[in-house]
Order: sequence, then C-alpha cells, then structure tokens
Amino acid sequence: MMLKSRGMDKIKQAIRDVQHFGEEGGVVPVIDVASTSTFLNPKDMGRTFKGELEGCYLYSRHSNPSVTSFGMKLAAMEGMEAGLGVASGMAAIASAVEQLLPDGGHIVSSRTVYGGTYALFTNLLPKRGIRTTFVDPNDVGAFERAIRPDTKLLYTETISNPILSVCDLEALSALARARALKLVVDNTFAPLLITPARFGADVVIHSCTKYISGDGSAFFAEPGAGAIIGDKSFIQSLVDVNTGVVMLMGPVMDPRVAHELYMRLDHLALRMAAHAAAAAKLASRLESEKIPVIYPGLAAYRHRALMQKMINPGYGFGGMLTVDCGSSERAIALATALQNAKFGLYAVSLGFSRTLMSIPSNSTSSEIPESEQKAMGLAPGLLRLSVGYTGDDEEMIARFLRCWREISATAGLDDALRT
Repeated sequence: MMLKSRGMDKIKQAIRDVQHFGEEGGVVPVIDVASTSTFLNPKDMGRTFKGELEGCYLYSRHSNPSVTSFGMKLAAMEGMEAGLGVASGMAAIASAVEQLLPDGGHIVSSRTVYGGTYALFTNLLPKRGIRTTFVDPNDVGAFERAIRPDTKLLYTETISNPILSVCDLEALSALARARALKLVVDNTFAPLLITPARFGADVVIHSCTKYISGDGSAFFAEPGAGAIIGDKSFIQSLVDVNTGVVMLMGPVMDPRVAHELYMRLDHLALRMAAHAAAAAKLASRLESEKIPVIYPGLAAYRHRALMQKMINPGYGFGGMLTVDCGSSERAIALATALQNAKFGLYAVSLGFSRTLMSIPSNSTSSEIPESEQKAMGLAPGLLRLSVGYTGDDEEMIARFLRCWREISATAGLDDALRT
C-alpha cells in the first residue's frame, strides 16, 4: 500500500531532526578515525561479537561512530529505519544483493540500469551462483513472467540511467509481496524527489558521490562513497561478524567521507531544487526549439502521470535531461562545442554544481552490448546532461542553442555533400 506523500517540508525536517549532541559538546559529530574501540567492561566485547549488545563500537570494519551518524541521517531522508555507508555505489549494490542471496538465486532486473550494474549482474554475480533476467521496466507483467522458482529479488532504478524512464514502484512492490520477494531500488538519480519506501521498497541504494555529495570530489584518498538503506535487521545483518557481507568483505566507508556527507545532507534539499529549476528552464526552451529532449518535468514526458504520482512535492523533477543528437559523431561534436563555450564539462557522473555531459552509449553504458542498448532504447547519439545550477540560466541556454545550431548547420552541410 502506498504511504502518505512526503512533501519538501517533512523530509527536510526529518533530516534536520537527526540532531547530534555528543559528550564532547560539539553541534556536529566528531570525525572518529579510530580503527578499534575500547570496552570499559571486558565482558561487553564478547556480547558485541555475538550481536547481543547495541551501541558499542568494535572495529572500524564492523562499525564506526561517524559512519553510523551518516547512516542515521540518510535513513531519515529515505523514511527507513537504518542506513550504512560503504566505499562506493557499486559496493552498495553488490553488498546488498549478496546479503539477500547468500546461497545464490535469481534476480529480475530492469534492463535500463547503469552500465556498471549491468556488468556486475552479467559478468561477476553468475560466478557466485546469482543469475539475472533483464526486462522492460515499464512492464510489470514482464517482471512477473520472468519470475522463476529460484527468484529472490526484483531490482530497478527510480529514474533510470541514462534514458530517464521510471517504473511503477507501487506495482512492483505489490508483485514482490505477492511472490515473497525483496524489492531493491537504486535511488541515485532522485534523492528527495522520490521516496521508494513510500511504495514498498525493501532496500534503497545510493551512489553518494553524485547528488548527495554535490561537488564532484573524491574525499581524501577515498575513490567513492555509497549507501544501503533498509530496515534495522537487514542493515545489522550486513555487519554480522559471521555472515555480514560488508563485515567480511570489508567495503567500509571512510569516516572522514561519512562526516563530510553528513554535513552535506543538510543542504541537499536546496541543491536539488536548484538543479531542477535550472534543468526545467533548459528543457522547456529546448522543447520550444523542437530539439529532441527528454526531461521528466515536460508535459510530453511519456511517464508524466506516473512521475507525478510518485514525486514528492517541492523539489521539481530532477536535474537530469537527455538530448538525441542523431548520431554519436554529432553528440561528440556538440559536447565538444558546449565544453569550449563553457556551457559544461565533458565528464561522467552527475550532481555537480556545474553541468556535466556524457554520451552513455560509449561511456557509462558501454558495458551493455549494442543489442541490449537498442532493446532498452538507448540511442548512440544520446547526450546526457546533469544540469548544474551555477551561472545565469538564460546565458547557459543561449550558449547551448548557439552550439546546437552550429553543429546542426555543419551536419546539414555534411549530409548534403554525402548525397
């Protein structure tokens, strides 16, 4: 059953109400980089190893105060019981899936997923007895038809990378409940915009170097950051000393990263609204110029009704849009011109204060075979934009249009010469 909508004010308040006041008196948590922690009562160490005692810290691979604080704040944002920071978004996906399928099994996944997720599901997990069937995310019936006796979970992205489709999370959740399966949702593209737990998601995943970080940096020596959010028992199972995937494989989050992300969650709402406002202005103008743009906030967006049903009011429709340039060559030419015009930066990832551009078919989705790219609707000339919020919106739009017209004129001349 769908839960009551969480508006902007309620989510902002939930994040704000994770308030720290430690014994050191600071208004924010300290950065605790200790690899091991003291037990004043030696008996408590044994109880902690057995999982009988909560609130004690054992060893950094098991738990850390800074990482715990970040997990609490992220769980509040997602309306779930607990969260755990790990070393990357891929670590979050892999750890959650392996914890849910310890003896192997079958996954039914949306075919419109991040290229790294596709590679994990097709190239690595089968070696561990986990097989995946990919289906159209817009066809809940396809998910149901793909379920086998050994199926254990359904997997999808809230807003898919890179073609920006959305699936009916409420219907998927109902299917998962009816068949005793778990629903895992990657919410990297839509923090605050959509709350998967409202619609019955069991586990939510984030790559935290995107919108949650917001500045495109790798903190200290840490290459990435990710998070797993779910109910308390599942999060605790990840760090069980005998069977926890995170505890035994060790993809823990650096406490310095956790502290930085803890601080950044306080202004995530402001940043998400700013990304969405800038993206909406650009998308609307591109549409008026009859440029083939996909953006969830446009009336022509094919999943508009579903998006409006799922979205939390007050945040807009996100900061991601795509433009179909017709061919990879034209997409490269446009991206080059846009970077030279200081419209944006040609780089993978998203959620940076400045616009980032990439061509998914030969970058973030390059792990996906061409046949599968075609099946999921990924055009080779698709240019993905993570729209930033710095600078003057009208000037950024003007720069895009100038570059588009220049590339279109050149392409038109080339086509004429070829014929």
